[in-house]
Amino acid sequence: MRIDMRVISRFAYAAVLMLAVTPDIRARQAPAPRVVHTDPAAYRPLTAVHGGAGNMAYAALLNRGAIGPHFNFMHRGEIPVGSGIGHHFHNTADEMFVVLNGEAQFTIDGRTAVLKGPVGVVCRAGHSHAIYNSGREPLQWINFQVSVTAGISDAFDLGDDRSTGVTLDRIPTFMTLSLDPALTRAAGGRGRGATASQGPANVLSRRAYGPAVFASTWAYVDHTIVSPGASTPPLAHPTVGEAYYVLSGEGTVTVAGETLPLKKWDAVPVRLDETSSFTNTGTEPLELLVYGVAKDMESKIAMMMPPAGRGRQ
Repeated sequence: MRIDMRVISRFAYAAVLMLAVTPDIRARQAPAPRVVHTDPAAYRPLTAVHGGAGNMAYAALLNRGAIGPHFNFMHRGEIPVGSGIGHHFHNTADEMFVVLNGEAQFTIDGRTAVLKGPVGVVCRAGHSHAIYNSGREPLQWINFQVSVTAGISDAFDLGDDRSTGVTLDRIPTFMTLSLDPALTRAAGGRGRGATASQGPANVLSRRAYGPAVFASTWAYVDHTIVSPGASTPPLAHPTVGEAYYVLSGEGTVTVAGETLPLKKWDAVPVRLDETSSFTNTGTEPLELLVYGVAKDMESKIAMMMPPAGRGRQ
C-alpha cells in the first residue's frame, strides 16, 4: 500500500493546530516564558500545508490562552520560494498573517494580489485565504489566531494550492496593513505615549485595525515605535490582553514588577489584569506589533461604544 505523505502532512498540521487550541494541564502548571524567542532551529517542517505547494516550517511562539480565553496561537515560520499554504477556511476563528520580508501572492476569497513585506493581511472568520511565495527569498511570517467561541477552532481545505494559473489583481480587494513607521503618530491618546519628561513624540503609534474589523473578541492591532531612551507609561490590562512582537530594535519589558530584556523577533504575552511598559535601551527605534484581545464579547463591544454623554462624530 502506498502512503501519500502529502495527506499525512496535512493531518499532521491539523493535529498541531488542534494541540495549539486544546488545554494543556502541564502548561497550566508551568507558565510559559514571558519573553519567547524566535528560533528557526526549532521550526517543525511540513509539506502540503492545507493542500499548499511545496513545504514550510514553523513553530508556536504563544499557545492557547496566553493572553485570554479566546486567543489560540501566534505562529512564526518560513516559506521557501515556490511553496505556500493552500486555500482554506477557518469558519470559527479570525487570523492575521504578517509577511516580514520579500513578496508573496496572498489570496482572500479567491482573489489574489502580490504583496511586498512588511505587510499584514486580515483573514476574517468564514473567509478563505492562502499564501504563496512568488518572490526570490524565503518568506518570514507571523500568524495570529483568535476564536469567535473560546477554545474552538477548525479548518476546511479547498484543494487549491494557488501555485499556477492564478489571476492577479493590481489592487488587493481585501484589507492589508502597511507596516511603514512613517504612518505612526504621537501616541499619548491610547496609553502608549512617552513619560511626561520625555515628551509624546518619543513614542509613536498607529491603530491599524479596531474592534469592528474582527468577528471574534480580537479588539485591535497597533504598530508602535519607541525612540532610543524612551519608555511607554505603565498600561493596565483589566479587560484586554496583549501580545507583542518585536519587529526591530531592543529594549526591556516590565510586566507584573519583572523587567526582562527583549530583542528583534521576540514575542511577549501580557495577560489580563497585568500592567506592562516598554523601554528602548538600544540605539535604534524599538518597533512593536501589538495585538489586543478582549476577555469577552461584552468587553469588546464596550470599547466600540461612544463615551457617555457624547454621540458619534
